[in-house]
Amino acid sequence: QVQLVESGGGLVQAGDSLRLSCAASGGTIGSWPMGWFRRAPGKERQFVARINRSGSTTDYADSVKGRFTISRDNGKNTVYLQMDSLNPEDTAVYYCAASSTFLLSTDQGAYDYWGQGTQVTVSS
Repeated sequence: QVQLVESGGGLVQAGDSLRLSCAASGGTIGSWPMGWFRRAPGKERQFVARINRSGSTTDYADSVKGRFTISRDNGKNTVYLQMDSLNPEDTAVYYCAASSTFLLSTDQGAYDYWGQGTQVTVSS
């Protein structure tokens, strides 16, 4: 059973950067599409970014395009989310997710493995 563990969250100021990591254990995620989602206070969980198994294809929500970068290191069984130019609207719990059914999607339903999440708080 694959387990995903996010790390790298924290409290930062507007304009700062953070790098989130999602480490997998119990199996390899190298052949699976991966995604990052977030749940802001009082809101539904929403798509942030996705990446195909080789890392050659990425996609982003409009709200983070140009500021966030998703990447992966299959040798380390890890996916990353580099977040630059953070603003208070980025405050949320960030989750990584894996699709063992090989669906590269913005839909949460396509992902069947989820981490517990890491809190990102951006102060103004």
